[in-house]
Amino acid sequence: MAAVDLTSHPGHLARRLQQAHYLLWNTMVSEEITSPQFAVLNTLVTEPGLDQRTVGERVGLDRSTIAEVISRLSRRGLLDKVRDPQDGRRFLLRLTDDGARTHRRLTVRVARMNQVFLAPLSAAEQTVFLDLIQRVADAAEGLRNPAEPLVTRS
Repeated sequence: MAAVDLTSHPGHLARRLQQAHYLLWNTMVSEEITSPQFAVLNTLVTEPGLDQRTVGERVGLDRSTIAEVISRLSRRGLLDKVRDPQDGRRFLLRLTDDGARTHRRLTVRVARMNQVFLAPLSAAEQTVFLDLIQRVADAAEGLRNPAEPLVTRS
């Protein structure tokens, strides 16, 4: 059996990109706040007062992962949970002052990290690259609960 050329496998390349992103994140942005945690902070800057489920949907995290991320950010004092006045079973999330300061500080670092991460590409290539991976990521969301089978067998 012949070996497979991994440079043509999107999953392999995606894993390598994720490893590079993780390394850059830890060295240039934060060793304490993870990229998913920053995504939650960023979402709550844009849309304060969302519930946990909605924040998870916005940042593409499943229920158990978003619960853990929210718990960690809450323990760190970066966000508050407030009971929803319309539905006492739900909690709404808001950044604390410390959470807003942390977001502002990290936003500058994230911008620098993204420049380094995308530096091998020209500005036009960066636009195309981001468009393409966004399209693949959006399509992948449908793989979690596809309405119809992905592969039909005859």
